[in-house]
Amino acid sequence: MTSPVPASRIPEAVHRRRWAILGVLMLSLLIVVLDNSILNVAIKTIATPAPTGLGATQSEIEWAINAYTLVFAGLLFTAGLVGDRLGRKKVLLGGILVFGIGSALAAESGSPGQLIAYRAVMALGAAFVMPATLAVLMNVFEREEQPKAIGIWAGGVGLAIAIGPITGGALLDHFWWGSVFLVNVPIVIVALVLMTWLVPDSRDPRPGRLDPIGVVLSVVGLVLLVYGIIKGGELADFTDAKALGTIVAGLVVLAAFVVFEKRSDHPSLDVTYFRDKVFSAAMSAIALVFFALMGVTFFGVFYTQSVRGYSPLESGVLMLPLAAAQLIFAPRARLLVDRFGNRATTTGGLVLIAATLAAFATFEADTPIWLLEVVFFLMGTGMAHIMTPTSVVIMQALPREKAGSASALSNTFRQVGGALGIAVLGSVLATSYRNGIEDKLGLLPPGLRATAGESIEATLGVAEKLGPRGEALVTPAHDAFLHAMHVTALCGTGVALIGAVVTFLFLPGKPPAGRRQDRESELVAAGE
Repeated sequence: MTSPVPASRIPEAVHRRRWAILGVLMLSLLIVVLDNSILNVAIKTIATPAPTGLGATQSEIEWAINAYTLVFAGLLFTAGLVGDRLGRKKVLLGGILVFGIGSALAAESGSPGQLIAYRAVMALGAAFVMPATLAVLMNVFEREEQPKAIGIWAGGVGLAIAIGPITGGALLDHFWWGSVFLVNVPIVIVALVLMTWLVPDSRDPRPGRLDPIGVVLSVVGLVLLVYGIIKGGELADFTDAKALGTIVAGLVVLAAFVVFEKRSDHPSLDVTYFRDKVFSAAMSAIALVFFALMGVTFFGVFYTQSVRGYSPLESGVLMLPLAAAQLIFAPRARLLVDRFGNRATTTGGLVLIAATLAAFATFEADTPIWLLEVVFFLMGTGMAHIMTPTSVVIMQALPREKAGSASALSNTFRQVGGALGIAVLGSVLATSYRNGIEDKLGLLPPGLRATAGESIEATLGVAEKLGPRGEALVTPAHDAFLHAMHVTALCGTGVALIGAVVTFLFLPGKPPAGRRQDRESELVAAGE
């Protein structure tokens, strides 16, 4: 069966260096994704008063993390469209340059406010890098090699998420807090040189007219939605007027975006793609797996550091099995897809994720640490068998020249899913912890009770200040956190199982061997 994309579309010189190009794309992707998680291990240090840290409050620390997610998710879709029109290489180079400048400024921040602002600058650059990497990949690999290349790309995403805490912990053991950002600068310089030399440019050959109204509506809607989600998690109350109102406003603007795009004769996004149940189910699976992953990372750090007493570096090292499983299985997931089909592979991955989250509901303060390592390895295995097949389905559902938009959509769903995971599961964790600890805080002065009940770190901080009198709070704090972690893990389990039902119902099964190429053609035609 003839491939729907002729081999002549890829010049021979580009085809020969395709794996070197993938390596360069992975380098830029690594630092961008890594920075989503590297700040987590530096939280305590940045909260320490100067000169050790910045003396940031808990709220300021949260916004230093959330500013990156907010800008990143809000601009991903627009960045993909700009790359399709102006050229992916130009956007990739510009994005990585802005990211490097933001990293250097963040490292030298003199106040929490400056750090928040410079993190937003970093996210501005990152938003233009991430969709461009996958779009370039789709334009330098032939269709039959795309699943393998996407598998390696997906493995890089998982690796970056896992090694972020390790890298941050190692740097903090030897350097000041700003080193977690400054380390990006030399990598950015190397990436700029290699991308200029190796990466070919590509764009949509028929970009048509710009859609400024659609672009503005998509950005405003996503920013409002993600801001509301973050605010709800920060307040541990999604019914708060500010959080709920912002979420509703974001959904209203996004609904207006959909209506406008359906009526436009030159839409930024052809929303009819979502009529394809396969495409929509794949998008949902990506969002739900990152919902679970970011949620478990959030409470997993507190479990290993606050309850088990591991250092930031040791806590990061404990996540190595997750990275190892990603590296081992993501490039090979296509073999399972070939044998069992997308439906069985992806559904099995989500069931495995659900099982690992349920395992967290059994963990106690003295659970053998090797069990945690096994759970992390299985979690990485599940992720690898979700990310690779769903990424292939999504990227092959759209024409090659729309690769930037497809990549941006995929990454937007990933980021929004991750933000939801942190916000929703973080809210469940905070509420459950507060309910479990408040009865044990009666002996504290009234002014300290509210502060001590915010989180396990807050309780342990108050206990430390009280000296011997505060030791009686340590065990109740651990017990309250473990109960809250169990409740949160079970909520995450439920979300993963919902995802498994969606993929089982709507993703395609294994096609007959003679019809695989026909199915690929159908996926391309799904957007027409």
